[in-house]
Amino acid sequence: MIELLNLNRLKGKRLTSLLGLALDGSRLDGVVLRRTDGALRVEETFSVALSLDPLTADPELVGREIRNHLDAAEVRERVCVVALPLKWALTAHAEVPDLPEADVESFLRIETERGFESDIETLLISSSRCRRPSDKQEALMVGIPRNHVELIERALRAAKLKPVSFSVGIAALQSPSVEPSNGVMALAIGESHAGLQITYGGAIAVLRTLEGAVEVEGSRRRLHADLVARDVRITLGQLPGELRDAVLRVRIFGPREMAQQLADELELRLEPMGLKIEVVSRYSADEFGLQLPVEAPISAATSLAAGRLAGRKAALEFLPPKVTAWQQLGARYSSGKLRTVGMIGGSVLVLVAGAFLFQQWQLMKYRSQWKTMATQAQELGALQDQIVQFRPWFDDSFRALTIMRQLTAAFPEDGVVSAKTLEIRDLNTVTCTGTTRDNKALIDALSRLRASENISDLRVTSIRGSKPPLQFSFDFHWSKGRTSEN
Repeated sequence: MIELLNLNRLKGKRLTSLLGLALDGSRLDGVVLRRTDGALRVEETFSVALSLDPLTADPELVGREIRNHLDAAEVRERVCVVALPLKWALTAHAEVPDLPEADVESFLRIETERGFESDIETLLISSSRCRRPSDKQEALMVGIPRNHVELIERALRAAKLKPVSFSVGIAALQSPSVEPSNGVMALAIGESHAGLQITYGGAIAVLRTLEGAVEVEGSRRRLHADLVARDVRITLGQLPGELRDAVLRVRIFGPREMAQQLADELELRLEPMGLKIEVVSRYSADEFGLQLPVEAPISAATSLAAGRLAGRKAALEFLPPKVTAWQQLGARYSSGKLRTVGMIGGSVLVLVAGAFLFQQWQLMKYRSQWKTMATQAQELGALQDQIVQFRPWFDDSFRALTIMRQLTAAFPEDGVVSAKTLEIRDLNTVTCTGTTRDNKALIDALSRLRASENISDLRVTSIRGSKPPLQFSFDFHWSKGRTSEN
């Protein structure tokens, strides 16, 4: 609760310093900017490789690792803005008809549900509406998995940081809100991929990831400039003619050597289209309306933090919504429909109270019925106990006789094998002793017994004597099986 209140205070006052973070694969870049007298000063910068994956490792451990890196870089700033990897983003487009502004949000929600294959409840959605030269309006819907952002947020809080914004880095590098962004294609070379963005009319018209653009070979990265150039041509070819003609510049962000390699490739491929190719190596003087030092690093972290300190909202915002108890009370009492809310609340209380009263009435009714039948129920219980106790004495299956009949049938009729004693315990464990004048006749009798479906575990416990008659003893287990007729 205290942290949420602190965040609300941060939103209500102007920040003077900020930590910008950019996450791209395992790489975490950071910069601390401070605003003084209309200018921005770079206080600390760092770039590290995380050993733990923020999406699979325990957020507490990830936060501890981030905190260790921040301490090593002597970063003390706690409020931060975060640039998320563009490859997490899902995109969909929809043409917006002429609707009242109040209905556009509902329309976009429906189009979002149709445009994304996954459940939109699992995504954080942000949109950007672009008006084409023909005055047609199109919306770009961007979704980031909610779980990804929440894991990053938990890790940052474990690192004792307070995130106030989550966005995508390329939208901060080439912000659509500045006038020079009209008709600009931005290309950002990342850790393992490249990002492509087209801005026009103060909005983002196209946003996509170019997978396979960067190949990681050990500790080195190699840019496939030809692949990026081909994807750029395909993207331009898929644009509506009016929007394609409006794209006049291509701005490339990234490591200087890779960016120049890509610029040379694009100049060869896009020369017939008359596009101006530019490698961005420094921020312009009026980039954020605040003066930046010449040595300020060109990065998503710097752009996102500088834009925030300049009072610029992120073009695409993915900060999970948080509603505090104070905000709920404020929304409740600021409404002019307090009486209606009170009536609804009172009706709910009446219904709940009525349900409890009805439940108590039913309990009293059932207790009264039980009192009238308690004596009979006790008598029935006693009878049931007696039935369970004496049931073995009234077994109508005649199990002992059935066992004896089975033994008689197994022994030969000529008396070669005869029984002397028969012991039946618990009507299922049988021990038999006897004599035999022929060993084979005894074996045949035992075989016939083993073939019976009621007999199991038959074993000969002893055979004594050196010449006939031999004395034998065996036992077996009797199971009920089919009921025998006697």
